[in-house]
Amino acid sequence: MPALLQPKLDRTYMITLLERLLATPSPSGYCMTIMKLIEEEAAKLGHALELTPKGNGILTIKGSEHDPNEVIALTAHVDTLGAMVRSIKGSGTLRFTPVGGYAMATVESEYCTIHTRDGRTYEGTVLTTKPSVHVHADVRDFKRDEANMEIRIDEPVRSKEDVLKLGIGVGDYISWDPRTRVLPNGLVKSRHLDDKASVAALFTLLEWMKREGRTPQRTVKVIISTYEEVGHGSSHIPPDVTEMIAVDMGAIGDDLSTTEYEVSICAKDSSGPYDYRMTSALIDLAKREEIPHAVDIYPYYGSDASAALRGGSNIRAALIGPGVHASHSMERTHQDAIAGTAALLAAYLFEPRA
Repeated sequence: MPALLQPKLDRTYMITLLERLLATPSPSGYCMTIMKLIEEEAAKLGHALELTPKGNGILTIKGSEHDPNEVIALTAHVDTLGAMVRSIKGSGTLRFTPVGGYAMATVESEYCTIHTRDGRTYEGTVLTTKPSVHVHADVRDFKRDEANMEIRIDEPVRSKEDVLKLGIGVGDYISWDPRTRVLPNGLVKSRHLDDKASVAALFTLLEWMKREGRTPQRTVKVIISTYEEVGHGSSHIPPDVTEMIAVDMGAIGDDLSTTEYEVSICAKDSSGPYDYRMTSALIDLAKREEIPHAVDIYPYYGSDASAALRGGSNIRAALIGPGVHASHSMERTHQDAIAGTAALLAAYLFEPRA
């Protein structure tokens, strides 16, 4: 059996980058600022980032035994859940439409930022249209759906005209306050760990490769996507890619085995089974490298690899990522799961190939 790889990952780098990513608003389609951050971070590690027409980023690491017929892609997404202004009400509040799939109850009472098209920002709070128990007898049973939700702007506005004077208009993006906390016990709680925790894992892997002077045998293309939460993040990938590992959060709950301390290896999601040989190899490597992990099936889940397959890519694909509790709500994971994800990717990339 080959010796254990056990890369010495820089967790300080990992968490520092994760906090920067989480602090940068990036609902799907509004990723210009965060992609600039990604481009700058890639440059620090010696890599150029190619931006695609729709805003995804591709970073290429040429393999030591470059074979144009064997290119592996690692993909994670920086886009998050959010919203857009749907209409401005006569009272001066905003009706909003979701960006990405989440339950309205998970954003009730959340602080948010409205981003105008001319670059201004305003704070606000998400509330139901019946927000007070002192006023509304049915507030506890009131249905939390789009029609019954609104955003109270933290400005002295009392009418639609007042809001328009601020430069706020229909189609403006709204981002949720991530409320990030990094605890001394290694737990990290925040919105948008899906999928910024995985992006941090990928860059922690790249930092280790640079620091240790490691070059994988195969050419690797790291794809950072910007529309995953709306279903088409990596639907178009470079034509030379033959294998793809989507790096995305593992869900927790119900009859699932993954925890916040483990790497999730997904055997099947809503798009169907992932590649048998790749998934089996990842499971074997996790066991060999003594990386805490669990294998699960996610019937209500899709990934960037799913999008690539549905887009017609003739690839083998797998899905792994850190276990994240309360996905698409107030999420939580552990540093061990993020570092474990980077370690498993390292083991896969540097496993000697026949």
